[in-house]
Amino acid sequence: MRVLLVGAGGVGTAVTRIAARRPFFDRMVVADHDPARAGAAVAALGADGDRFRAERVDAGDEDGVTELLALHGCDVLLNATDPRFVMPLFRAARRAGATYVDMAMSLSRPHAERPYEECGVKLGDEQFARDGEWAEAGALALVGMGVEPGLSDVFARYAADELFDEIEEIGVRDGANLTVDGYDFAPSFSIWTTIEECLNPPVVYEKDRGWFTTEPFSEPEVFDFPEGIGPVECVNVEHEEVLLVPRWVGARRVTFKYGLGREFIDTLRTLRRLGLDGTAPVTVPGPDGQKTGLPP
Repeated sequence: MRVLLVGAGGVGTAVTRIAARRPFFDRMVVADHDPARAGAAVAALGADGDRFRAERVDAGDEDGVTELLALHGCDVLLNATDPRFVMPLFRAARRAGATYVDMAMSLSRPHAERPYEECGVKLGDEQFARDGEWAEAGALALVGMGVEPGLSDVFARYAADELFDEIEEIGVRDGANLTVDGYDFAPSFSIWTTIEECLNPPVVYEKDRGWFTTEPFSEPEVFDFPEGIGPVECVNVEHEEVLLVPRWVGARRVTFKYGLGREFIDTLRTLRRLGLDGTAPVTVPGPDGQKTGLPP
């Protein structure tokens, strides 16, 4: 097996260190927009890095990714980038005839008129719209297959198959007592993804109603986490499990709640009030006074 790993950030680097201890593949090509970062991920493996190779690629360049898959004869594309690059990588894998694996799904878009009541485009909708194409080709795409989503969905399926006759609610709860010394505001993963998923309308599933949305940070509850973490207030946040689990596991209700903390929530709300959570391109004056377009 030959794997193209796209993304050599925190997640991608962790993948390389785990993969170096596994014998199931022959080659892993570590590709990143920053070739130095891809090279550093491979170099850090030392003597265990003989099956790895660093390359440069733009994850948003579907043609370039397709060519890189063909160049190295890769059987699998493992996406370790942020969700903005899901669709070009997903399409590139299909074009190259490669199996596709990601840890987050194609992005949502709120309902234009009733964003906190009805779903617009849901997480993963763009990928599931191509299900027939993949099935017809006999190809495999494992979407949302990280820890959360991914392992959490596996736990839900195991519980349904092995532990219970009937399930009232599958509730995924994420909370921690993690602190980062020296920082007042320090997300533990992509700040862009943090803002996006926490301020988007959260999705809830109910068997008699289907998928619907609520206000951000709705339905607060205190969940007592194990292993010394203790009670943490958790609130509704948009996440893939709510869109994945009901497709294959029978439950009357499915929710995802995140233990963000009051200060974190207040910071996110301030960003929204100031309009700093938008993804539309903006135009600003440059040093010469001329207007310059900036990407979102």
